Amino acid sequence: MLSPLTSALAAQEQAQQDAAQPAQQQDDQSQNQKSGKKGKEKVKSDNQLKKELDSPYKKWLDEDVIYIISPEERHSFLHLATNEEREQFIEAFWQRRNPDPDSPENTFKEEHYRRIAYANEHFASGIPGWKTDRGKIYIMWGPADEVDSHPTGGNWDRPSDQGGGSTTTYPWETWRYRHLDGEGLGENVELEFVDPTSTGEYHLTIDPSEKDALLRVPGAGLTMAESMGLADKSQRFSNTDGTNVAWNEPGGNGPNAQNNEFSRLELEAAIFRPPPVKFKDLEAISTSRLVRDQVKFDYRFDFLRITSDTVLVPVTVQIPVKQLNFLQKDGVDSASLNVFARITTLSGRIVQTFEDTLRADFPADLLAKSVNTSRIYQKTVPLSPGLYRLDIVVKDVNSGNVGVVNTRLAVPRFQDDELSTSSLILADDIRSVSTQDIGLGQFVIGDVKVRPRMDGTFAANDSIGIFLQVYNLKVDDKTHKADTSVEYRVTRDKDSKPTLTFDVPADKVPQHGEEMTIENRITLASLPPGKYQLAVAVTDNLAKQTITPTADFTVKPTPAAKGAAAAPAAAPQAPASAPAPAPEATANPQGR
Repeated sequence: MLSPLTSALAAQEQAQQDAAQPAQQQDDQSQNQKSGKKGKEKVKSDNQLKKELDSPYKKWLDEDVIYIISPEERHSFLHLATNEEREQFIEAFWQRRNPDPDSPENTFKEEHYRRIAYANEHFASGIPGWKTDRGKIYIMWGPADEVDSHPTGGNWDRPSDQGGGSTTTYPWETWRYRHLDGEGLGENVELEFVDPTSTGEYHLTIDPSEKDALLRVPGAGLTMAESMGLADKSQRFSNTDGTNVAWNEPGGNGPNAQNNEFSRLELEAAIFRPPPVKFKDLEAISTSRLVRDQVKFDYRFDFLRITSDTVLVPVTVQIPVKQLNFLQKDGVDSASLNVFARITTLSGRIVQTFEDTLRADFPADLLAKSVNTSRIYQKTVPLSPGLYRLDIVVKDVNSGNVGVVNTRLAVPRFQDDELSTSSLILADDIRSVSTQDIGLGQFVIGDVKVRPRMDGTFAANDSIGIFLQVYNLKVDDKTHKADTSVEYRVTRDKDSKPTLTFDVPADKVPQHGEEMTIENRITLASLPPGKYQLAVAVTDNLAKQTITPTADFTVKPTPAAKGAAAAPAAAPQAPASAPAPAPEATANPQGR
């Protein structure tokens, strides 16, 4: 027997539990309400975004792919900002479903639109065929493996598990698929469609008795038990599973596993769920097969306008010599590199592919001195504005080691009526080329060779080459010339004010029309070691517009400077307010 104290404690604990249950239920209810509210807000937001879509994209979403697009894809599409992004999404949507991503033809897309045409031709009934239940199923899952069609209805002998007996039916048909991929589907999927109005508009049903035209006629279309007086027809209407089938009459076995209430509800939900995407995109396939990061290398890409619809994209790759494996033969240490690159759309369509072999050969006694150098390679490709994927693979032939980079390549669109510039390139080599070499070879842009400094690091005794193109400058109607000012600003890391500023004299600004190319050098002797940012402010004095592209760089001390810094009597650095050196002009800068 429990003591009074124990009984009191037990009663208190029970009271606390009883009090906690309503609170927990209230918390659960509150959480469900919040979740439901978020879901409603998301649907409302998506519906509002859909109203703002241009007609072609709205039609694509609400008609072309309405049955096969996943909720996640639909949500993503509605949140795209531009038509260009929508076009890229549509291309990626079809390519993800393409059974052969390398083929220019997309058999999935072709089959999808064939199904829509077939549905419109064969299943229309006052509404387009693609809107009917048969049309939906046909578009999503294709033609059934077996079709049992009764277009005029007629006599029908019920199976024994539905009570047996004979009745007369409305038009109906059964579709059977041997197998369907997808959650809740699988083997031997049977679907039944009924046309109770005899207008040709069949709808999917999960009630086998819905096709019974005599269901509500007293004394007609009886089951075996009803005809023998062992059951009453009215009992069929008291079912709780949503059907009017005589499942449980005397002598019946009840619904089988396929016809039980939950199986039928699950099938109805699953059959209208968008089919799964069978084929993964190219990114998942390619990246799973490559060994990464055995060879480290740097890369960059720049953008220069050709026309408003075409952009020149130099892709530069730099591999440190110390990453390579050398073999010695006849007193020469040699290494060989294979470089492969591929540019694809987000859907996996290949736009550009290029490959080349680089060699590094050093006399055996000079290899140790060359180990800190690099091999640099550049390929220039024309691309349309848009979003791409860039894959670069570098393989050391001697060791078999591989390095891989997969990155996003966003090619900008240069508008015809806006002041804009190319990428600002900081170069370690910038010089004019001969007439016969214009536009030819690596690093050549027009009539200038521009080799970018990949890591942006320069010694204090170096000079920085600057290359920049400016587009859409305003031209005076009388002189047919533009009026442009150029200012350089060098700011040290984390400083708010420029360390150096200097204007390019008017007579040093290249003569130009609507487009100008800046090719200059600036010396770094007055800059102490550290991280900096170079800004080139270009002002169109006629249009009263200024554009200021920037690039980061680092000044490292020279070996001699390092020794001087360690000595007590080191020479003082020039103050930040010291006069800036004038830019050192490269050979014959020209405007275009």
